Amino acid sequence: MLAGVVFLFAAMLGLLRFADPLQRIHATTKSGTVGAGLILLGVMIHMGDAQAVFIGSATLIFLMLTIPIAGHLLGRAAYMSGARLDGLHGEDALHGVLDRSPVTLDEWLERSDPPRADKEP
Repeated sequence: MLAGVVFLFAAMLGLLRFADPLQRIHATTKSGTVGAGLILLGVMIHMGDAQAVFIGSATLIFLMLTIPIAGHLLGRAAYMSGARLDGLHGEDALHGVLDRSPVTLDEWLERSDPPRADKEP
């Protein structure tokens, strides 16, 4: 369980320290999955009964199936939305493969005049 806490702490540090959304997603999905899995394994070993092993195994399988898919979809959405890619060194491998917004969401919101609630349409 202690090793799982170390991995979760590394995921938290990656979330706070990395520069762009893709690096943050990578840190949290990889380290978070390993950390949660190690904690679940520790709990299953500690409790030792069949019900705890079954629930822990089902949870572990669910985590292994869903977290990588969610990370992939979040990374794709961040890339396509035009998020800054500060950690990219070299050429963009997805250039021409996926459509990418030329401006970030923050830049778009600064340029446009969003409708306000106090104005009538």
